[in-house]
This record gives sequence, C-alpha cells and structure tokens, in this order.
Amino acid sequence: MALYRNGAFVAEDWTFPAEDEPIPGSGAVALPKARLLAEWPALASRNGPAGLVLASGEKVDGLEEILPRLALVRMVIPRYSDGRLYSQARLLRERHRFTGEIRAAGDILRDQIVFLARVGFDAFEIVHEGTIKALAEGRIVSVGHFYQPAAREVSEAQPGARPWLRQRKAGTVL
Repeated sequence: MALYRNGAFVAEDWTFPAEDEPIPGSGAVALPKARLLAEWPALASRNGPAGLVLASGEKVDGLEEILPRLALVRMVIPRYSDGRLYSQARLLRERHRFTGEIRAAGDILRDQIVFLARVGFDAFEIVHEGTIKALAEGRIVSVGHFYQPAAREVSEAQPGARPWLRQRKAGTVL
C-alpha cells in the first residue's frame, strides 16, 4: 500500500485498529462507522484526531453531529468498478461541508485519480502497482477544462470564457 497526498507519497500517520483491538490512548485513529458511534464519547475525549472508515455502500447518515469533529474519512473501494463512494465524497464536501481529509483506499486505477480528486478526495491509499508507478513518475495529469462544476473547484471560469466551461491549471492532479 502506498499513501499519496498533496502530490507526493507520504508515510501513514493514522492507526486503523481491528474490531478486537483496543483504541490507542493518543495519536490519530480511525474506526468503522458502527464502532465510531458506539465509542464516540470516549473517543472524543482522548488525545488525538479521530476519523471514520466507510465501507462501500455505507453512508454518513447519523453522523451529522460527529462529522465536524472528524479529521479523516477513509472510504474503502473494494473494486475499481464500484462508484458509490464518488457520490459519498461529493455529499461530504457539499452537503456536510466536511473540510477534513477524504481518502480513497483500495482498488484504485490510474484513470480514476483525477475523477476521485474532482469529487472531493484528497488522499489515496493505492495497492495497484501500475497506478503507484504512474504517480511516482508524474504520468497522471488532469484535464484543463470541464463542463460541469466539481466539489473542489480549483479556479472559476476565466473572464470572457463561457461560464459553463470551468478551467484549472493544466497538469495538476490535486
């Protein structure tokens, strides 16, 4: 697994305890939705940021009070063809105004990176060797013009341009 954030590969700074493991007393920790809800009172008072791990098909419903206090939402993508988490990421950014890190984890292919970033993902845990290599070599670049708005617009339409044509700096991924 390789963690890609802010245009570079970085070391993991979060702990993801298994269901039967105790929660560490300090440091960044992220838990599945059911466990997060069950242990929220204790988790909220500990020293360190808290995060949520969402499996494909799970929603953030019922977490409206907790979301503003979370620093990470990690969404697990079991297969590259599962697109349900694209919608969840966009809802997190637009409806819930989530400002923390949204991380895609799992079966992510190089062709998906730009689209994942457009809906709100800003970090990627990648296991696909071809995608890791392409990111390391700088071979994944974004499109410069879009017809639809995104959850994370880098820039608005240029003066004089058609208002429906969004532009962003070409060649950037995130």
